[in-house]
Amino acid sequence: MRVRVTTTALGLVAATALALYACSATTSEPKPTAPSSARTGTPTDADTATGTPLSSAALAARLLSEQDLGSGYTPKPGNTSSQHNDVTVLGCPELSDLGGDAATGGSLDFPHRAKKAFTYAGSSTSEVAEELYSDTPGKLSAGTDRIFDAMVSCPNYQILAGSTLSDMHVQETPAPRLGDEQWSQLLTYSTGGNRTVVKQTAIRAGTILVILSGSPALVDAHLSSAVRTALAR
Repeated sequence: MRVRVTTTALGLVAATALALYACSATTSEPKPTAPSSARTGTPTDADTATGTPLSSAALAARLLSEQDLGSGYTPKPGNTSSQHNDVTVLGCPELSDLGGDAATGGSLDFPHRAKKAFTYAGSSTSEVAEELYSDTPGKLSAGTDRIFDAMVSCPNYQILAGSTLSDMHVQETPAPRLGDEQWSQLLTYSTGGNRTVVKQTAIRAGTILVILSGSPALVDAHLSSAVRTALAR
């Protein structure tokens, strides 16, 4: 079954824009990681019922900057989700079952959002992107959980971006105990014998959802800072 998605969905559905940035780059295979639930933490009744979502402008002010990241980082121009606007998912009925809206990012279509991406040391194969969303805790939890569950239910499938077909492998990974809930996974893309590995980690803290995607080492290095900056008052 084929599900056509726009790249706004690639953050958590089929393939992040970062996952496709280096289909021609060879990356060493990730080290094995002990299986772990893609989601940890549970929203309490009080947590779900309280909290005021932030505006998109307020979220934009809480994104990581070059100063936060350190030397060697350069902002990527334009919208990072517009680089590949015609992507087809092959072989994942669970993603298909989410329905057209969810398959095109509907489950993460929260009313308030901001995003930014950076390259490191001028390399197109070393990138990190941050997305911030805000909604009620219950909606953030349910929407993110739904997408991650669908993705990890399909450990192997394919994506077709334009005329490029890539094999995709999804592996759950442990997430740091930050915020109220955590999700994390490694996405490995194989194209023409080359391999690209992207890490995605999502942290929900109250009414804010932080998603960091990109080179695994960069995601690990900046996740705590991203959460801390997003929660700044």
